[in-house]
Amino acid sequence: MLTYDFEKNDGPMYLYIYKCIKDDILSGTLKPGEKLPSKRMFANNNGISTITIQNAYDQLISEGYIYTIPKKGYYVAKLQEMRRVSKEEHVHYDIHIPQKETYPYDISSNGIDSDNFPFSVWTKISREVMSCKKDALMEISPTAGVLELRQAIAEHLKSFRGMLVDPNQIVVGAGTEYLYGLLISLLGEKVYAIENPGYKKLAMIYGQRGIDCMYADMDASGVTVQSLEETMAEVAHICPNHHFPTGITMPATRRYEILSWANTKSGRYIIEDDYDSEFRMEGKPIPTLFSIDDNEKVIYMNTFSKSLSPTIRISYMVLPVHLANSFYEEMSFYSCTVSNFEQYTLAQFIAQGYFEKHINRMRLYYIRQRKKILTVLKESGLSEKSTILENGSGLHFLLQLDTKRSDLEVEEELKKEGIKIRALSDYDLKNDRGRQHCFIVNYSNLSEEEMKKVAVVLRNAL
Repeated sequence: MLTYDFEKNDGPMYLYIYKCIKDDILSGTLKPGEKLPSKRMFANNNGISTITIQNAYDQLISEGYIYTIPKKGYYVAKLQEMRRVSKEEHVHYDIHIPQKETYPYDISSNGIDSDNFPFSVWTKISREVMSCKKDALMEISPTAGVLELRQAIAEHLKSFRGMLVDPNQIVVGAGTEYLYGLLISLLGEKVYAIENPGYKKLAMIYGQRGIDCMYADMDASGVTVQSLEETMAEVAHICPNHHFPTGITMPATRRYEILSWANTKSGRYIIEDDYDSEFRMEGKPIPTLFSIDDNEKVIYMNTFSKSLSPTIRISYMVLPVHLANSFYEEMSFYSCTVSNFEQYTLAQFIAQGYFEKHINRMRLYYIRQRKKILTVLKESGLSEKSTILENGSGLHFLLQLDTKRSDLEVEEELKKEGIKIRALSDYDLKNDRGRQHCFIVNYSNLSEEEMKKVAVVLRNAL
């Protein structure tokens, strides 16, 4: 007679009995062809209802562990290649996950102070969405994202960037990496060029997708037409409004030169990555390439990761009209990768004016933050051996050091003191590190006291 320790069960009884019998079958305790007790006998001997035993047996039958013969009973099935299963409840495989090094002082990347995120407003809007849009939250999102969010983004672009776009030109996705994948599928096999120095992760993303990725050199005004011609590229992926890591803002003359390059041959496009555009500290925002493009050559991309939080994985691209039509014709089977709840919450956050207020507040905060950090550097002994290379936008600036040590030596010396810093030469995609002695200072989440510590260590390292 089958009997089990029912005190170990912490879930539905029929599932526990099903699991116990299955384990006995797989371990060989119950042999193929062996008859199981009837439902009534099993139930009476263990003080369980016959319905519970019936449910357990039905589950075992559906999975092929037992079978029934009418008017005779239940029998253990003959399983091919029967194997013993481990009784261990936990498994551990030798899977190597790269460990990210952490440092007390990290000025190599921008972070967001949690005190600066509008939690109270975001929570209020989230509750409103949950209360008022129950039916909409259960609907499948359109390929390009919910219309309400795309309309809100279109209005924002109109007021903030001077761009007149139809909401149906906008495609929403969970992160720019996902949108890059859509673009590659939409544009087909082409040669891409990215700026050098530039964002290495971008080169890795294109490389993983089998794209021929070339590196176009820059001068003081940004990427040059000559370098684009030399790469034989058909698509130029550039950051004209605030280039990372140099901080260069492309002047109007160069912008028209790049547009002219795109117009020279059919099939050429420009991907305009509007990196950090919200945080221009001086003057008015520079018009986008998209807004001065008359020939549908520019694809505009932006994200809310910088303006709100890196954990809000909502990005978007604005396609020229003919590419938008192609997208809906050829790729409408794709599902939007952002949940409806997040989309509706962000849509209301923008439409109710909270996003504009947040940007204005954060711009003032970063202006003050930048002045404090620059003052610390100028008043420290480091100022005698360094030059601050200012730019009018973004959340970082460059620090030129007067030293004979290599960039790598300076980085390693600072790591010993718990400081992570990156040199401009780290972003040379042609791996020509050289001795530029120019370092990137990201200050968005850096306090005065932390910068004083960094300045002292840098001065000693020199």
